[in-house]
Amino acid sequence: MVTAGWPAEQQPGGILVAVAALVADADRVLLVRRAKEPAAGKWSLPGGHVLLGETLADAVRRELREETALIATEVGDLLEVDELVRPTARLHYLIHVYRVHVDASVPPHAGDDAADARWADAADLADLETTFGLREFLARHGVGVPPPS
Repeated sequence: MVTAGWPAEQQPGGILVAVAALVADADRVLLVRRAKEPAAGKWSLPGGHVLLGETLADAVRRELREETALIATEVGDLLEVDELVRPTARLHYLIHVYRVHVDASVPPHAGDDAADARWADAADLADLETTFGLREFLARHGVGVPPPS
């Protein structure tokens, strides 16, 4: 099967399933700076690929722990399923974003494929280079971070 918009020689092998964790504490949100493509160097929610046989909730717990060293105390509601399609990079992801709770008194530490991890408030976000649509996503989900002006 040929997917519309993809040259035949660049057809993806399939859609990749991924997860992301929205961890918010008062007026702050937990972010990681991506160490790898796509969007290397930009700040985003912690997350990554779902492994074969792994539930979405287990994947979000694992990715959060690997990228920030924080342990999820609760994996809450599925907030959105975002689709990332970049034919020129041969990427097609379905990203399941969950609200996740952690012990916010424990500081995050970058690990795995995160270059850095930190809590960020609205003022911090104004200075950070974030992944496409992150500010709008945060505003939609009430973490107190306004979209860019």
